[in-house]
Amino acid sequence: MNTEINSRTGKPYTHLFFDLDHTLWDFEANSRLTLEQLYVDLSLENRGVNDFDRFHQQYLLHNDKLWDRYRNGYIRVDELRWKRMWLTLLDFKIADEPLAREMGLRFLDLLPTRKLLFPYTFEILDYLRQKGYQLHLITNGFEKTQFSKLENSGLTPYFTHVITSEGSNSLKPHKEIFDFAFRLSGASPEESIMIGDTLEVDILGGMNAGIDQVHVNHLTKEREAVSGGRYPTYTVFSLKELEALF
Repeated sequence: MNTEINSRTGKPYTHLFFDLDHTLWDFEANSRLTLEQLYVDLSLENRGVNDFDRFHQQYLLHNDKLWDRYRNGYIRVDELRWKRMWLTLLDFKIADEPLAREMGLRFLDLLPTRKLLFPYTFEILDYLRQKGYQLHLITNGFEKTQFSKLENSGLTPYFTHVITSEGSNSLKPHKEIFDFAFRLSGASPEESIMIGDTLEVDILGGMNAGIDQVHVNHLTKEREAVSGGRYPTYTVFSLKELEALF
């Protein structure tokens, strides 16, 4: 186990807590493939969805909004699963709740079978493991779905502990899910760091838990702040750049 002071950061990191979706596992690419399959299997074009690209973009928009409502306790998980499909269909003037519910179920069955990861995922995990770091995951995703993603994409062997919102009964950015992770892993905040893509979830969550953070910014080349103007401890723009920190 790596317990020495890291010469690059000056911090004694031992436990690295990763986010999964949008950080290692390419949610946008995998969800698009899954929606494309549903589009064909359920003959959505014949039902009135005449523009798949727009359908996909509207799905991402509704999914993000509903996840935000779920994290803040305004809706239940079962609502999130089918209403993101319902709202997307409504954008095409299709008010078909049974279809939306069927799409929600099929989506959750198919999505975890996708295997697209961000570039350098395996390489950076191998590098960090060889350096002696303990690797863990903290994810807001559904437990069964997230474990299936890990297994199908080949990521399972890399992580000592996988902490989900369902397993911990909490959600990032709340401190409680991190407290649960510390108890499970035996890590202390002083030797831990959160690595994720979402400022208001992963980075703010790390701040709330009192640990350092790495913002993995796959989208832009600018350092960004969370609400309130606080900046992450570190920002990288690709997974390979983590080598410079660890």
